[in-house]
Amino acid sequence: MICCNSMNLPNWAGTYSFHFEPLWILGSNLFRVGLAAVLGGCIGLERELKHKPAGLRTNMFICLGAAMFTVLSAELAGEFTGDHTRVAAQIIPGIGFIGAGSILHSRGSVQGITTAATLFVVASVGMAAGGGMYLTAVLSTILILLSLIGLGFVETKFNLKPIPTLYEVYGENADELTNHINELLEDMHHVMESVQVSKSNGHYRMQFVVTSTLGERQRLLSSLQAVSCITRVNTFSAPERE
Repeated sequence: MICCNSMNLPNWAGTYSFHFEPLWILGSNLFRVGLAAVLGGCIGLERELKHKPAGLRTNMFICLGAAMFTVLSAELAGEFTGDHTRVAAQIIPGIGFIGAGSILHSRGSVQGITTAATLFVVASVGMAAGGGMYLTAVLSTILILLSLIGLGFVETKFNLKPIPTLYEVYGENADELTNHINELLEDMHHVMESVQVSKSNGHYRMQFVVTSTLGERQRLLSSLQAVSCITRVNTFSAPERE
Protein backbone atom coordinates (compact mmCIF):
# COMPACT_ATOMS: atom_id res chain seq x y z
CA MET A 1 0.00 0.00 0.00
CA ILE A 2 1.53 3.32 -1.08
CA CYS A 3 0.16 6.56 0.33
CA CYS A 4 0.99 10.05 -0.87
CA ASN A 5 -0.03 13.48 0.37
CA SER A 6 1.29 16.27 -1.80
CA MET A 7 1.46 19.82 -0.48
CA ASN A 8 0.65 21.06 -3.99
CA LEU A 9 -2.77 19.38 -3.87
CA PRO A 10 -5.77 21.34 -2.56
CA ASN A 11 -6.93 20.63 0.97
CA TRP A 12 -10.11 18.87 -0.19
CA ALA A 13 -8.00 16.32 -2.03
CA GLY A 14 -7.00 14.60 1.21
CA THR A 15 -4.77 11.54 1.21
CA TYR A 16 -4.68 9.33 -1.85
CA SER A 17 -3.98 5.62 -1.50
CA PHE A 18 -2.85 3.32 -4.27
CA HIS A 19 -2.95 -0.45 -3.87
CA PHE A 20 -0.44 -2.41 -5.91
CA GLU A 21 -0.90 -6.18 -5.90
CA PRO A 22 2.39 -8.11 -5.73
CA LEU A 23 3.30 -9.62 -9.10
CA TRP A 24 3.44 -13.18 -7.75
CA ILE A 25 -0.10 -12.87 -6.39
CA LEU A 26 -1.31 -11.30 -9.63
CA GLY A 27 0.30 -14.09 -11.65
CA SER A 28 -1.19 -16.77 -9.42
CA ASN A 29 -4.69 -15.33 -9.67
CA LEU A 30 -4.46 -14.92 -13.43
CA PHE A 31 -3.28 -18.51 -13.76
CA ARG A 32 -6.20 -19.76 -11.68
CA VAL A 33 -8.75 -17.85 -13.73
CA GLY A 34 -7.07 -18.83 -16.99
CA LEU A 35 -6.97 -22.50 -16.03
CA ALA A 36 -10.66 -22.37 -15.13
CA ALA A 37 -11.49 -20.85 -18.52
CA VAL A 38 -9.53 -23.57 -20.34
CA LEU A 39 -11.10 -26.42 -18.35
CA GLY A 40 -14.59 -24.98 -18.74
CA GLY A 41 -13.92 -24.56 -22.45
CA CYS A 42 -12.93 -28.22 -22.80
CA ILE A 43 -16.22 -29.35 -21.28
CA GLY A 44 -18.14 -26.74 -23.24
CA LEU A 45 -16.58 -27.91 -26.51
CA GLU A 46 -17.95 -31.40 -25.97
CA ARG A 47 -21.38 -29.93 -25.29
CA GLU A 48 -21.10 -27.68 -28.34
CA LEU A 49 -20.22 -30.57 -30.64
CA LYS A 50 -23.35 -32.38 -29.45
CA HIS A 51 -25.44 -29.25 -30.14
CA LYS A 52 -26.56 -28.85 -26.54
CA PRO A 53 -28.12 -25.56 -25.33
CA ALA A 54 -25.25 -24.82 -22.91
CA GLY A 55 -22.21 -24.96 -25.15
CA LEU A 56 -18.67 -23.65 -25.31
CA ARG A 57 -19.14 -20.07 -24.13
CA THR A 58 -21.70 -20.89 -21.43
CA ASN A 59 -19.53 -23.52 -19.74
CA MET A 60 -16.39 -21.43 -20.13
CA PHE A 61 -18.00 -18.35 -18.59
CA ILE A 62 -19.53 -20.30 -15.71
CA CYS A 63 -16.21 -21.96 -14.88
CA LEU A 64 -14.32 -18.66 -15.20
CA GLY A 65 -16.91 -16.79 -13.12
CA ALA A 66 -16.83 -19.40 -10.35
CA ALA A 67 -13.03 -19.13 -10.24
CA MET A 68 -13.20 -15.32 -10.15
CA PHE A 69 -15.65 -15.28 -7.26
CA THR A 70 -13.53 -17.82 -5.37
CA VAL A 71 -10.41 -15.69 -5.84
CA LEU A 72 -12.26 -12.50 -4.89
CA SER A 73 -13.71 -14.20 -1.83
CA ALA A 74 -10.25 -15.05 -0.52
CA GLU A 75 -8.79 -11.63 -1.39
CA LEU A 76 -11.63 -9.63 0.15
CA ALA A 77 -11.64 -11.72 3.31
CA GLY A 78 -7.91 -11.15 3.71
CA GLU A 79 -8.31 -7.40 3.32
CA PHE A 80 -11.38 -6.92 5.49
CA THR A 81 -10.84 -9.84 7.92
CA GLY A 82 -14.19 -11.39 7.06
CA ASP A 83 -15.39 -14.89 6.34
CA HIS A 84 -13.77 -15.93 3.05
CA THR A 85 -16.51 -18.48 2.33
CA ARG A 86 -19.39 -16.01 2.10
CA VAL A 87 -18.86 -14.90 -1.50
CA ALA A 88 -17.97 -18.38 -2.72
CA ALA A 89 -21.02 -19.86 -1.00
CA GLN A 90 -23.30 -17.75 -3.20
CA ILE A 91 -21.98 -19.48 -6.33
CA ILE A 92 -23.99 -22.63 -5.59
CA PRO A 93 -27.47 -21.03 -5.47
CA GLY A 94 -26.53 -18.88 -8.47
CA ILE A 95 -25.69 -21.96 -10.53
CA GLY A 96 -28.88 -23.54 -9.25
CA PHE A 97 -30.92 -20.78 -10.89
CA ILE A 98 -29.03 -21.16 -14.17
CA GLY A 99 -29.46 -24.93 -14.08
CA ALA A 100 -33.17 -24.59 -13.39
CA GLY A 101 -33.46 -22.37 -16.44
CA SER A 102 -31.93 -25.07 -18.64
CA ILE A 103 -34.53 -27.68 -17.61
CA LEU A 104 -37.64 -27.69 -19.77
CA HIS A 105 -40.90 -29.37 -18.81
CA SER A 106 -43.52 -29.80 -21.52
CA ARG A 107 -46.46 -32.21 -21.67
CA GLY A 108 -44.96 -34.61 -19.20
CA SER A 109 -41.54 -34.57 -20.86
CA VAL A 110 -38.49 -33.25 -19.02
CA GLN A 111 -35.40 -32.10 -20.90
CA GLY A 112 -32.08 -30.63 -19.85
CA ILE A 113 -31.31 -32.64 -16.71
CA THR A 114 -27.83 -33.60 -17.92
CA THR A 115 -27.16 -30.03 -19.06
CA ALA A 116 -28.10 -28.66 -15.64
CA ALA A 117 -25.94 -31.25 -13.88
CA THR A 118 -23.01 -30.41 -16.18
CA LEU A 119 -23.29 -26.71 -15.36
CA PHE A 120 -23.25 -27.57 -11.66
CA VAL A 121 -20.05 -29.62 -11.84
CA VAL A 122 -18.43 -27.06 -14.18
CA ALA A 123 -18.93 -24.45 -11.47
CA SER A 124 -17.27 -26.77 -8.96
CA VAL A 125 -14.29 -27.15 -11.32
CA GLY A 126 -14.02 -23.36 -11.46
CA MET A 127 -14.12 -23.12 -7.67
CA ALA A 128 -11.38 -25.75 -7.40
CA ALA A 129 -9.19 -23.88 -9.88
CA GLY A 130 -9.89 -20.56 -8.16
CA GLY A 131 -8.98 -22.10 -4.81
CA GLY A 132 -5.61 -23.29 -6.10
CA MET A 133 -6.56 -26.98 -6.26
CA TYR A 134 -5.13 -27.36 -9.77
CA LEU A 135 -4.74 -31.13 -9.85
CA THR A 136 -8.25 -31.65 -8.50
CA ALA A 137 -9.68 -29.30 -11.13
CA VAL A 138 -7.83 -31.00 -14.00
CA LEU A 139 -8.65 -34.55 -12.90
CA SER A 140 -12.29 -33.61 -12.33
CA THR A 141 -12.47 -32.19 -15.85
CA ILE A 142 -11.05 -35.41 -17.28
CA LEU A 143 -13.55 -37.45 -15.28
CA ILE A 144 -16.44 -35.26 -16.49
CA LEU A 145 -15.37 -35.63 -20.13
CA LEU A 146 -14.99 -39.39 -19.75
CA SER A 147 -18.47 -39.57 -18.27
CA LEU A 148 -20.06 -37.45 -21.00
CA ILE A 149 -18.28 -39.17 -23.89
CA GLY A 150 -17.61 -42.67 -22.57
CA LEU A 151 -20.95 -43.37 -20.92
CA GLY A 152 -22.79 -41.97 -23.91
CA PHE A 153 -20.88 -44.35 -26.19
CA VAL A 154 -21.64 -47.32 -23.93
CA GLU A 155 -25.35 -46.43 -23.82
CA THR A 156 -25.49 -46.18 -27.61
CA LYS A 157 -23.37 -49.27 -28.25
CA PHE A 158 -25.44 -51.57 -26.06
CA ASN A 159 -28.79 -49.83 -26.67
CA LEU A 160 -29.12 -48.88 -23.01
CA LYS A 161 -30.19 -45.30 -23.52
CA PRO A 162 -33.96 -44.69 -23.66
CA ILE A 163 -34.87 -42.72 -26.77
CA PRO A 164 -38.21 -40.94 -27.31
CA THR A 165 -40.16 -42.24 -30.32
CA LEU A 166 -43.27 -40.72 -31.86
CA TYR A 167 -45.92 -43.31 -32.72
CA GLU A 168 -48.70 -42.63 -35.19
CA VAL A 169 -51.50 -45.22 -34.93
CA TYR A 170 -54.61 -45.42 -37.13
CA GLY A 171 -57.91 -47.16 -36.40
CA GLU A 172 -61.68 -46.88 -36.75
CA ASN A 173 -62.53 -46.66 -33.04
CA ALA A 174 -60.75 -44.20 -30.75
CA ASP A 175 -61.78 -45.95 -27.53
CA GLU A 176 -60.49 -49.33 -28.72
CA LEU A 177 -57.21 -47.74 -29.81
CA THR A 178 -56.73 -46.09 -26.43
CA ASN A 179 -57.61 -49.20 -24.42
CA HIS A 180 -55.36 -51.58 -26.37
CA ILE A 181 -52.42 -49.18 -26.39
CA ASN A 182 -52.75 -48.51 -22.66
CA GLU A 183 -52.78 -52.26 -21.96
CA LEU A 184 -49.63 -52.81 -24.04
CA LEU A 185 -47.79 -49.94 -22.41
CA GLU A 186 -48.87 -51.02 -18.94
CA ASP A 187 -47.44 -54.49 -19.55
CA MET A 188 -44.15 -52.90 -20.67
CA HIS A 189 -44.19 -50.38 -17.78
CA HIS A 190 -44.23 -47.38 -20.12
CA VAL A 191 -46.38 -44.27 -20.25
CA MET A 192 -47.70 -42.30 -23.21
CA GLU A 193 -46.59 -38.68 -23.52
CA SER A 194 -47.83 -35.84 -25.74
CA VAL A 195 -51.01 -37.69 -26.74
CA GLN A 196 -53.06 -36.26 -29.62
CA VAL A 197 -56.17 -37.75 -31.27
CA SER A 198 -57.68 -36.53 -34.54
CA LYS A 199 -60.26 -37.81 -37.01
CA SER A 200 -60.06 -37.75 -40.81
CA ASN A 201 -62.12 -39.58 -43.44
CA GLY A 202 -63.81 -41.75 -40.84
CA HIS A 203 -60.51 -42.94 -39.32
CA TYR A 204 -58.91 -41.90 -36.07
CA ARG A 205 -55.26 -41.01 -35.82
CA MET A 206 -53.61 -41.25 -32.43
CA GLN A 207 -50.15 -39.76 -31.89
CA PHE A 208 -48.10 -40.30 -28.75
CA VAL A 209 -44.50 -40.43 -27.59
CA VAL A 210 -42.95 -43.34 -25.69
CA THR A 211 -39.41 -43.26 -24.33
CA SER A 212 -37.79 -46.70 -24.52
CA THR A 213 -34.65 -48.56 -25.56
CA LEU A 214 -34.23 -49.97 -29.06
CA GLY A 215 -35.28 -53.48 -28.03
CA GLU A 216 -38.36 -52.23 -26.20
CA ARG A 217 -39.30 -50.07 -29.17
CA GLN A 218 -39.16 -53.04 -31.53
CA ARG A 219 -41.31 -55.15 -29.20
CA LEU A 220 -43.88 -52.39 -28.82
CA LEU A 221 -44.04 -51.86 -32.59
CA SER A 222 -44.60 -55.58 -33.19
CA SER A 223 -47.31 -55.67 -30.52
CA LEU A 224 -49.10 -52.66 -32.01
CA GLN A 225 -49.04 -54.17 -35.49
CA ALA A 226 -50.61 -57.36 -34.12
CA VAL A 227 -53.65 -55.55 -32.67
CA SER A 228 -56.71 -56.15 -34.86
CA CYS A 229 -58.29 -52.71 -34.41
CA ILE A 230 -55.11 -50.94 -35.55
CA THR A 231 -54.95 -50.52 -39.32
CA ARG A 232 -51.57 -48.80 -39.61
CA VAL A 233 -48.60 -47.85 -37.42
CA ASN A 234 -45.91 -45.29 -38.23
CA THR A 235 -42.92 -44.35 -36.10
CA PHE A 236 -40.80 -41.20 -36.14
CA SER A 237 -37.82 -39.96 -34.18
CA ALA A 238 -38.93 -37.55 -31.47
CA PRO A 239 -36.68 -34.76 -30.15
CA GLU A 240 -34.13 -36.39 -27.87
CA ARG A 241 -34.00 -35.19 -24.30
CA GLU A 242 -31.03 -35.33 -21.99
